[in-house]
Amino acid sequence: SFIASARNRTSVISTRARTLNGEVLKVNDRMGNPIEIAEVVVWRVDDTAKAVFDVDDYESYVNMTAETALRHVASIYSYDHMEDESESSSAITLRSNIEEISEALKAELSRNLSVAGISVDDARLTHLSYSPEIAQAMLRRQQAEAIIAARKKIVEGAVSMVEMALKQLSKNGVVDFDDDRKAVMASNLMVVLCGESEAQPVLNTGSLQ
Repeated sequence: SFIASARNRTSVISTRARTLNGEVLKVNDRMGNPIEIAEVVVWRVDDTAKAVFDVDDYESYVNMTAETALRHVASIYSYDHMEDESESSSAITLRSNIEEISEALKAELSRNLSVAGISVDDARLTHLSYSPEIAQAMLRRQQAEAIIAARKKIVEGAVSMVEMALKQLSKNGVVDFDDDRKAVMASNLMVVLCGESEAQPVLNTGSLQ
């Protein structure tokens, strides 16, 4: 600890690291969706003179600056990739890029607190979720996105298997396909491979068409 003094002002300032556990805030992310977010900030006094004389109450200043910085960081990023379809999968989001968000938060805090002689050792999110009023709707959307992604994979795999099957049958001379028969065979295989129920075998004794 150090003692900072002036003509009529004397304060004992601790230079040890301190931890600020921020309250859960309700803010809007980049897309305007209401979210709940909280932070933890590890900070210390580096310049005791600035801490005492350049701000009225450096501890209150830390609290106020931490909340302001968190609100700002939350507002410039989307909660998740699915919120902003214009963004690529490499775009930084609050949910998927914890390290990058922490660095952005720490940088903003360091910049704004330096005027009060405060340095920031670490800053991280401790809570992140959609606000209760939209949580269920967003969960359903996430589930729908997952189903669509899974079906896309199934279709891609089925197309590849159909293509391989037709090529192999033609190559081995098992069946001589014209374009119409290829189309019918491909359609039947796609139904079997992509269908959710078990395929029922049907013995075709006539034309493939």
